Amino acid sequence: MRAIAMRRRILIGVVAVMSVAVWYSAYRIVRFTAAVAAELDRSRQLAEIAPRAQATLVMDRHGRPAFSFYSEQRTDITIDRISARMIQAIVAVEDRRFYSHHGIDPVRVVSAAWRNVRARRIREGGSTITQQLARAAQLSPVRTFERKMREAMIALRLEERYSKSEILQEYLNTVYFGEGYYGVEAAARGYFAKPAAELDTAEAALLAALVRSPSTDAPGVSPDRARRRRNLVLRLMLQQGRITPADFAAACQTPLPRRSSDGGSVRASNVATGGYFQEEIRRQLVAMFGQERVLRGGLRVHSTYDPALQRAAELAITSRIAEIAKSRPRARNLQGSLVALDPQTGDVLALVGGRSFAESPFNRATQARRQAGSAFKPIIYAAALERGYAPGSLLRDLDTPIEGYGERWLPGGEHEAREYTVRRALQVSSNRAAAQLLQNVGVSTAVYYAHRLGIASDLPQVPSLALGTGEVTLLELSAAYGVFANRGLLAAPRFITRVEDAAGTELWSAPVDSRRAIGETTAFLMSSMLSDVVSSGTATAARAAGFKLPAGGKTGTTDDYSDAWFVGYTPHLVAGVWFGLDIPAPIMQRGFAGVVAVPAWARFMKAATSGAKPDWYQVPADVEKVAICRASGARAGDACRYAVQDDILSDLKVEWPPVVRTLAGSARAAEDKAEPVYEDYFPIGYIPPEICTMHGAGAATPAGGTSDIVVTRSPRPDGTIAITMRGGG
Repeated sequence: MRAIAMRRRILIGVVAVMSVAVWYSAYRIVRFTAAVAAELDRSRQLAEIAPRAQATLVMDRHGRPAFSFYSEQRTDITIDRISARMIQAIVAVEDRRFYSHHGIDPVRVVSAAWRNVRARRIREGGSTITQQLARAAQLSPVRTFERKMREAMIALRLEERYSKSEILQEYLNTVYFGEGYYGVEAAARGYFAKPAAELDTAEAALLAALVRSPSTDAPGVSPDRARRRRNLVLRLMLQQGRITPADFAAACQTPLPRRSSDGGSVRASNVATGGYFQEEIRRQLVAMFGQERVLRGGLRVHSTYDPALQRAAELAITSRIAEIAKSRPRARNLQGSLVALDPQTGDVLALVGGRSFAESPFNRATQARRQAGSAFKPIIYAAALERGYAPGSLLRDLDTPIEGYGERWLPGGEHEAREYTVRRALQVSSNRAAAQLLQNVGVSTAVYYAHRLGIASDLPQVPSLALGTGEVTLLELSAAYGVFANRGLLAAPRFITRVEDAAGTELWSAPVDSRRAIGETTAFLMSSMLSDVVSSGTATAARAAGFKLPAGGKTGTTDDYSDAWFVGYTPHLVAGVWFGLDIPAPIMQRGFAGVVAVPAWARFMKAATSGAKPDWYQVPADVEKVAICRASGARAGDACRYAVQDDILSDLKVEWPPVVRTLAGSARAAEDKAEPVYEDYFPIGYIPPEICTMHGAGAATPAGGTSDIVVTRSPRPDGTIAITMRGGG
């Protein structure tokens, strides 16, 4: 009886356990079925190719991609813009039966399962390209049964909804290729500096090889591993008949690309130059569209950036800094900046904001305001020409102190005389002449014209403004000189010409913002005078450095030689350079701009205008040339052409009558060692100087004489001069 009872209890227990097991299994089956149903519903929603973050691509002035801004560096393209070799490579290594399955490859699943059993761990997933797309776009990379089930269902849905070409296109635009590159277009440009359409066999195989493990197989991380993976892909392509043995051998011998310079998350990693230019464009785009859209919205930006000029600009600044620092240790922290722009459109073609963007992103061309020194003087001279002066106008009594604000003030300078013509004063950069002009036209008038010429900075309305004590940016000052180069029209500087969305729809455009700032005649006269500065004034170092094209410009040196400027131009290109320390201090002993800045400008302009033909401005119809007596500054008569310099008469050691010494001219003629009569431009209608009374009929004559005295000079073979006098009764 006991045995029977025991067997009954065991039987009841077994039945109970089996009942529980059956119930639990049924419960799991119901749950699994419900989960499957839920995943089917979810897969319908997830199986949608949705937009992802795309990089904003910036084109240079020639329409070529230059750099980009991104959170994920990605540029979507259509399948027809992807190299056939790239498609062959990715299919060969990732999903050789891609075109024959319906989202899941049974052969690959079984093969992967067998390898996992043998390895006693999940070693291989057997995912197709469609499954990888489902995972990359919608799912977590963590390997679990639930994720694999969800991945398979989404893949099936994707295959129902989209064609193979659409799936492959989306996949190649989605996957990560290492070093910050998402999608095949970004990877092709980042690794090989070419679009995906131009990838060759070796390049396509390398990109396909990176998909499995981009963080560890990238050529910049592990070149040996990258080479082995690439050659494996090439071997698979050969085995599958996608390439010939000759293609295979040649591709295996192709060297890997060099590692890119920057893997950051804001700028394109393959750009080694133009950091300051890029940052200026990024700043402007963020101000217009917001950071989220700039980094993820796939904008297409058309810029004014010129890569060749940018390289020349950076070389000109860095090499000049190196030259100065080599012999002057105090200049090792020297900074420099450069702006180059098209005066007719305002397009900024090159921008250097310092010696190194990596060391300091502060842009000294657009953000730093420094005293311009004599580089500001042309603005005052332009105001004077607009108010009735001419290049030949004589500025007298320059040694007389100026009254202003209760004090008498007489600036000093390297080149000062009692009298100068306006042209000569600008040529030698006379401080006293600039101060007198400012006093005569009015400080407020000069500031008014500065603003018309594009100077947006606040300027002090004080007499010392004549010496450039106002603080300006290099971009402002360069744009102001652009007015002289552009015949009186100001074209506002611009870095961006047009912005489009990823589909090519225009979002914003910048028309050429051009307006009349000064008269065309004034601009011509300024260019004429500023060309003298380059040919025979304070900027002759440009000619010594080998720059030969017609050009105008002006140097600027501030107190204690702490800032060195030069802004110069041809009719088609304006370039401004600045050198100094961030905390103002002397650059070097007697560090004039002609020594510090002009050589860098000339180096850049030689490169920027290589092959250009000489070109300059035609004389406007309302401008004429007038002969001027160098001795008197008055309109020349015939007798003025035979005037003898005072130093020659003195050498003869003859007691000449006073009238003859008057005929000899003034100290200006002796100083210049030039012909006694020269020609200069005057606007037609301008009241020219009175006829010279120092020579000819209007001059006094020796006792008893009634006619003109004519003095001629003839050089002798021995180098002396024979002097003959006629007339005088």
